Amino acid sequence: MAGSGREHDDGRSAVRLFVEAPLEAGTAVALASGQAHYLRNVMRQAPGGRVRLFNGRDGEWEGAIETLAPNRATARPVERLAAQPPTPDLRLLFTPLKSERTRFVVEKATELGVGVIHPVLTQYGQTRRVNLERLRAHAIEAAEQCGRLEVPRIAPPCPLPDALGDWLPERRLLVCDPEARSTMAEAVEGDSGASWAILIGPEGGFAPAERRLLADHPAAVPARLGPRILRAETAVAAALACWQTLAGDWR
Repeated sequence: MAGSGREHDDGRSAVRLFVEAPLEAGTAVALASGQAHYLRNVMRQAPGGRVRLFNGRDGEWEGAIETLAPNRATARPVERLAAQPPTPDLRLLFTPLKSERTRFVVEKATELGVGVIHPVLTQYGQTRRVNLERLRAHAIEAAEQCGRLEVPRIAPPCPLPDALGDWLPERRLLVCDPEARSTMAEAVEGDSGASWAILIGPEGGFAPAERRLLADHPAAVPARLGPRILRAETAVAAALACWQTLAGDWR
């Protein structure tokens, strides 16, 4: 993964990189070939340069580039800058879109604090093809850019009934529906401390059988996103921003 820059205290750009290996002071970690290319050819770094490292488990670390070749590199963690926060207890269920629009959904869900991103297959969906490896790569890049210390989990796609089959009773399911009577604020009011998932359906709407399934689901809370019909990816960003304002970490 290429990595993204944030500023050091002195104004210099600090490249943030996600790694799979454990992070501890003095123990060098291998970087991916794409990260080596990015450091060498895009950021014009050299051995001794500074990077910030995170792996979703051990917090964020200041690190030093130890070796840097065209397709391989290592970095050595030097100092832990931040402890690992809890993984956000917020899920996004969405019907997959065409490639670039799905990429947008994954990027914005990552930036807006989703803990699990779950593509669900619906009758009127645009596509049934989901490349999990590519979606994870998009999520990693977004996490590097936005300062998150964890990467959301990308759940394997499945039909909507299967996604709702083993639902935890304490998790509320916010169903974004332009025909719902309640606004987002009305739907979330009084349950701001609960676990939540947000469901964004296809632009063609849910099929009659899917509507019946959601109407009968004990955790489902329908809500509308304003007076206009939104494209699916816009609805994702709008719903997550509203939820974070009403019940999440924007309060």
